[in-house]
Amino acid sequence: MKKVSIVGFGRFGKTLYRLIKDDFIVSVYEKGDPVEKIYNSEVIFYCVPISSFENVIASHKKYFQKKHILIDVLSVKMYPAKVFKKYLTDTNTQALLTHPMFGPDSSKEGFAGLPLIMDKFMTDEKTYQFFKAYFKDKGLNIIEMSAQAHDKMAASSQGLTHFIGRLLDEYGFKKTFIDSLGAKKLLEVMDQTCNDTWQLFLDLQNYNPYTPKMRLKLSKAYDRLYAKLLPERVNPEFLIFGIQGGKGSFNEEALQAYVKKNGIRKYKVKYLYTAENVLNALQKGTIDRGQFAIQNSVGGIVEETLQAIAKYKFKIVEEFAVKISHALMIRKDAELSNITTIMTHPQVLAQCKQTLLRKYPNLKQVSGEKELIDQSMVARLLSQKKLPKHVATMGSKIIAEIYNLQIIEDNLQDARENYTSFLQITRLT
Repeated sequence: MKKVSIVGFGRFGKTLYRLIKDDFIVSVYEKGDPVEKIYNSEVIFYCVPISSFENVIASHKKYFQKKHILIDVLSVKMYPAKVFKKYLTDTNTQALLTHPMFGPDSSKEGFAGLPLIMDKFMTDEKTYQFFKAYFKDKGLNIIEMSAQAHDKMAASSQGLTHFIGRLLDEYGFKKTFIDSLGAKKLLEVMDQTCNDTWQLFLDLQNYNPYTPKMRLKLSKAYDRLYAKLLPERVNPEFLIFGIQGGKGSFNEEALQAYVKKNGIRKYKVKYLYTAENVLNALQKGTIDRGQFAIQNSVGGIVEETLQAIAKYKFKIVEEFAVKISHALMIRKDAELSNITTIMTHPQVLAQCKQTLLRKYPNLKQVSGEKELIDQSMVARLLSQKKLPKHVATMGSKIIAEIYNLQIIEDNLQDARENYTSFLQITRLT
């Protein structure tokens, strides 16, 4: 076996060429070169991206002969095994699975002692022993294992390392003049893994069936470790609740119902106005419990909450419902005849849609942004005259009492039985 073809002459193709060039007549082929010339050689190494492997094998199948020995060097092994079985069944062509556990960076000083995974797969004993002996003579450390055993182990080794390296890069990890040995090692991991192509990273994560499990395990480990850094309670003397609304909001009414039902006497409330703020505070550890509205019997899902919970992880303590009624209110120095706009939470507008259309068809309906989405914040700014006189708001009549607003009309919800469901949540532990 004197003639060898290397299909794909990227970073690893060049590394393989350095390893074998003194022992074989080596021809290298890149995209666009004549395919038929590849198979003038007896041995063909495939140094192509994992995601391109099947297309290459499928398009080359008509050239396969009994004399050929096909060798893949992919970083995953179950996938090329599956592809070889699919296209070599009726060809009598041999196929050997290998994974050189090194690359251009780690082999700069030579190949002695570097590991090479081998799986006999579809080769006869003579061929397998030849290559095993050859690679051993080149100083490589030969490790024999099945494709499945390789992928399972590689997911928590190579796959994890590449993921951590890319994570550090995404984080923006940088060298500093006070770096410890550990920090320097992390920089080495980042630099080495990010020297490889993004396509290799994607392929390592997507073509090894065990890497999704690795990523989930890593994610859960991060959550557990992060939770251990936060205190079990912000203050051992009392519970701190963070709620979606402000003072006088339906969220506060719901919280009062919840603590009364559960006999909670020692607690404090942080008014956070949005579900995003609640979840962010819970993640940072500045509150013990979070609460927000999740859906209404008329208005449906609370869109603001839905968008926020998609970004965070948390544990649901309890879901409960509270009956809701809505009042229209304005500043004390305003007249209904001068009101042009109702500013309140979109859920309030959804729950009062038909009634407002019937009774107040000329009033423009809007919702504020960020904390101004909460009707209690609108009421507060109205009372402070930071919103114009022509703006009204809607919500619990308790808001009107707190912020000295005049109620125009109460019970404007479309349904008499108008219930909103709330979630009490805590951090994952």
